[in-house]
Order: sequence, then structure tokens, then C-alpha cells
Amino acid sequence: MSHRSALPSHIRPRPSSGLALSNASTNSNPQASALQARIAEKKVELESLRQLRDLSAGLAAQMQQLEEKLATLGTGTEAVAAVLGNWNQVLRAVYMASSVIPKPAQEGEEAEEEPSMPLPQTLVRIPIQQAEAVQKEAEAAQKAGE
Repeated sequence: MSHRSALPSHIRPRPSSGLALSNASTNSNPQASALQARIAEKKVELESLRQLRDLSAGLAAQMQQLEEKLATLGTGTEAVAAVLGNWNQVLRAVYMASSVIPKPAQEGEEAEEEPSMPLPQTLVRIPIQQAEAVQKEAEAAQKAGE
């Protein structure tokens, strides 16, 4: 022991270093490892919660898109219902107009030459010039694209 006390103070071992430190770390090591394990668990939990948040945001965006598409579908359904509601009247008008048109003669019958009966008014008018112009433009665009 006299040998230790003869050493200068900067060389003498301190009680807080060396064995004392390793002894303290073995006492707190189970606590530190438990804390480290808990921190690791919490980090995994935090990452899982972040993934859940991101997936929830994606699901919310998809639901928003679905809502918009369903609104469009609802509007389109109303329009289709209105058109289908009018078909009964359209077919009735066509039937009434076609009942006035003279029937063509059968093969065995001779065609009687009566004064020409006036045909009914045209029920549907289709602007042919516009349709032809659109068709020509589409063909020109197709040729230009090739």
C-alpha cells in the first residue's frame, strides 16, 4: 500500500474510474438494456403509426375520389332516367306518324296509282352538313397523326 501512496496524484487510480466504473455499469446494465429495448419498441411503434397515418391519408384520398365519381354517376343516372322517360312519347309519335304513311303494295297486288299522299312532317332533323364536316376533320386529323 505504501507503494500506491508514493505515486503522484495524477497517476494514482481514482475510485470513480476503473473497477468502480465497470462495477457501476454492471449494476445499471440491466436497467440500461431494458431502457434500450423499450426505446427500440417505441421506435418500431412510432414507425408503425407513421405508416398507418400515411395509409390512412391514401385511403381518405381514394374515398374522396370515389365520392366524386359517385356524384358524377348520380348525375348521369338522372340524365339517363330523363331520356328513358321520354322514349314512350317518342315511340308514340313515331307510331302515329308511321300509321299515316301508305303501305307498299304486296307482290300479288297491283299498285294502284293514287294521287301521291303527302308524307308526314320529318320527325327528326339531322344536320348532315355539320356531321360531314366533323367527319372530314376527324379523317384529316387521323391522316396528319399517321
